Amino acid sequence: MTPAPSPETAIDTTAPLDGSTPRKRLFIRTWGCQMNVYDSGRMADVLAPLGYGPAETPEEADMVILNTCHIREKASEKVFSDLGRLRVMKEARAEAGQKMVLAVAGCVAQAEGKEITTRAPWVDIVLGPQTYHRLPEMVARAARAAGAQIDTDFPVEQKFDLLPQPRADQGPTAFLTIQEGCDKFCSFCVVPYTRGAEFSRPVAAIVAEARRLVAGGAREISLLGQNVNAWHGEGPGGATWTLSRLLYELAEIEGLARLRYTTSHPRDMDDDLIQAHGRIPQLMPFLHLPVQSGSDKILAAMNRGHQADLFFRITDQLREVRPDMAFTSDFIVGHPGEKAEDHAATMALVEKVGFALSYSFKYSARPGTPAAGQPFQVAEAEKDARLQELQALLRQQQDAFNLSCVGLECDILFTGTGRHPGQMAGRSPWLQPVHALGNADLVGRVARVKIAAAMPNSLSATLLDAKELTPA
Repeated sequence: MTPAPSPETAIDTTAPLDGSTPRKRLFIRTWGCQMNVYDSGRMADVLAPLGYGPAETPEEADMVILNTCHIREKASEKVFSDLGRLRVMKEARAEAGQKMVLAVAGCVAQAEGKEITTRAPWVDIVLGPQTYHRLPEMVARAARAAGAQIDTDFPVEQKFDLLPQPRADQGPTAFLTIQEGCDKFCSFCVVPYTRGAEFSRPVAAIVAEARRLVAGGAREISLLGQNVNAWHGEGPGGATWTLSRLLYELAEIEGLARLRYTTSHPRDMDDDLIQAHGRIPQLMPFLHLPVQSGSDKILAAMNRGHQADLFFRITDQLREVRPDMAFTSDFIVGHPGEKAEDHAATMALVEKVGFALSYSFKYSARPGTPAAGQPFQVAEAEKDARLQELQALLRQQQDAFNLSCVGLECDILFTGTGRHPGQMAGRSPWLQPVHALGNADLVGRVARVKIAAAMPNSLSATLLDAKELTPA
């Protein structure tokens, strides 16, 4: 799944669900994708009944969780570097007669559980993405000084069935995981090994969670999955639903203004889903669709299961049903065997499609993945040069897309205050940050604005009118 724009984000956790004063403090640092952000929130939900409330910094926390991502280069070493700093904090608290429980969660934990406790024996808990519903039990064992707790199994029971209901008051935007795992086995990717096989949550559970989120103030819901458009969940009466059918169902929820989904795979973009973009007003005209390369030879080496022509057909069809459709994507340069002509094919694909925003990375070997042992590894200097060329083009397209919005009137969902007094911040239909002068009561509302100027990473707008989608 695509890493979030900020790969390392410290997030605060929630207060106890019963509203009592927290007896302990919890700090979660989250790396990586939106699903990790969602998972961090659910770990906070699991621990809230035990009396854990938010800590502003790890130094003041009774428990620290590092929720890790294995996608980016040197991900493991970044975790161990953080653990080194946390060891000092943990020892300082011990000298003051206070305990700090230290946990490593997420994909690095899944991939390197025993290595973590060997290199960092001061870690109390190591748990994979499929087992965080067992966190309270592991915390209890750690409190009894029963030694390091490691749980990286892929349990038979579904963790979603064992978790408490998520907190609904997450603000105007919310994530909702509907699918986990991956069966694609791309040559460069560790997700099938760290998240397991594809699993789709049932319709009833998803709709119920979405209704709770909207009741708690959410106006936009982003559906999450490693391959979210591969979702095939059990519907009423045991029938299997597709993502398009689920989107139609969610669009019926009163007060839900916007729907998004990420991350998609080209192989799973069926005609019904494409048509849904032209028929569901709540479905935003913005799609993240990773292609990775424009070379059919490299796509085959990556085991992507599609060619560049399929990507062209999908983007063309989506623009036919929704002319204002904008795309983002992922690209990997320097995959083993990539030659100059393969890189040129990627550049040609970018030129032809045009992207509002994209993420691009140098190939880096992940232990245990097929590409790690392939011959014809590309020299680092060549990878650097290709990445710089690609990123320059992608940045040029991003700037051009933002400039094309100047003068446009569109609806903005305001989510909070801006950096300056009297300034409010929100998101455009294309997920661009937008700021405009306005009052605090805009938060959670959709406002009609006119885009006045484009900055490198945001848009400035003038408020035209505001409308609240559901009664306050």
